[in-house]
Amino acid sequence: QVQLVESGGGLVQPGGSLRLSCAASGSIFSINPMGWYRQAPGKERELVAVITSGGSTNYADSVKGRFTISRDNAKNTVYLQMNSLKPEDTAVYYCNARIIQRGNIRYDDYWGQGTQVTVSS
Repeated sequence: QVQLVESGGGLVQPGGSLRLSCAASGSIFSINPMGWYRQAPGKERELVAVITSGGSTNYADSVKGRFTISRDNAKNTVYLQMNSLKPEDTAVYYCNARIIQRGNIRYDDYWGQGTQVTVSS
């Protein structure tokens, strides 16, 4: 069984930084892509950033220049470095990964449990 485990959320003041991590475990053949989504109260879940196994990235316009996504393929882990945080970044952040398990030929989408990020003074 594949699992995504997130860590690194918390409370931070405006202008501060946080780093989120998400590690995938289980019988994994390949992961592509990995990404982060977020959902604020009363809003739809939205894409924050995504990264392919080759390192290509894509960001939401609202976080460009402030957030950086990276991954360690050997550890099946994706990171989100968040700088210059704003109150509007407050949300539950979810890790997402498209994974092919060993012995399978198709991929499935997996989600982490979510981690709360609160930006407030």
